[in-house]
Amino acid sequence: MELGLYTLSDLSSDPSTRVRINAERRIKETIAAAQLADEVGLDVFGIGEHHRLDFAVPSPAVILGAVANATKRIRLTSAVTVLSAADPVRVFEDFSLLDLISHGRAELIVGRGVFTEPFPLFGFDLDDYHALFEEKLDLLQKLNQARRITWSGQFRSSLRDAEISPRPHQAQLPLWVGVGGSPESAVRAGELGLPMALAVLGGPITRIAGTVTLYREAGRRAGHPQSKLKVSLNSHAYVGEDPQNSRNIFRPYYQHYMSEFLPSGRKQIQISESEFALMTAPTNALMVGSAQEVVDKIIAEYEIVHHDRFLAQIDIGGLPYSEVAKVIERFGDRVAPIIRKETMAAISTV
Repeated sequence: MELGLYTLSDLSSDPSTRVRINAERRIKETIAAAQLADEVGLDVFGIGEHHRLDFAVPSPAVILGAVANATKRIRLTSAVTVLSAADPVRVFEDFSLLDLISHGRAELIVGRGVFTEPFPLFGFDLDDYHALFEEKLDLLQKLNQARRITWSGQFRSSLRDAEISPRPHQAQLPLWVGVGGSPESAVRAGELGLPMALAVLGGPITRIAGTVTLYREAGRRAGHPQSKLKVSLNSHAYVGEDPQNSRNIFRPYYQHYMSEFLPSGRKQIQISESEFALMTAPTNALMVGSAQEVVDKIIAEYEIVHHDRFLAQIDIGGLPYSEVAKVIERFGDRVAPIIRKETMAAISTV
């Protein structure tokens, strides 16, 4: 299994000091986190896209270009690119450049986006939310396959024997579809034969089985080989020194993050110690606890869905970078080696 990190680079205030980080410092810390992830041997680092003053990164490709020069081997992906509100030609060009800069380490996770700000900002109608994504994903796939393209659609000017430059270092950019959990999105990703990055932000671990099954069954019905139907599970996480201390440290930052950034509005959420203990129980998907607890949960998920990748979002709610760095080191040193060993052993017995 591949293991890695993703960040949305939120500009939260620290709930204990009420000091809010600025975008310049947040970007520097994001690059430092990626460099450390590379040093401890993690496989993937992703950066999300937001077009709001309380997030630092509207263009993942720009920051990933800086990360490429600070790292050696880790794969670099958006998490996600809001394709519905973007120009697929520009997206492809930007990530092809990233692929050249990084010598073949670029990927894309594309999605519709949870927040609605990009749509009016770039002149798109929210009523076209689904149609925009379908058309633009179709174009992005075609751009990935050919040096020249003729194409026409509803939301973008036509292309007639257009040169698509530059071409990436890889034969094609790896392209994943980000899915929030809706059955329709999972089926659509399976029908297209594209890898699925599934957000699993809480609730029972067993809940993910239905979504992954729908995805793989749709892919098989469409004639895609199992090797193409990859699954990544992406979750909030904190790896601490021991079970109780982990929960004590992370709970106020998690609560603060959920209060500030829930799409339904800035509701003040209060999570008691007992409620958080339940949310982080062994049967639930919020990845908070000791290294062994996190290992056990990832393996429990693997036994259910046999996923190919796990990405953790650690740096949320104003968690100081000094603490983020400790978690990255624990994740790379104490979690990743065991997960790789156990999943490799499981594969070898099949």
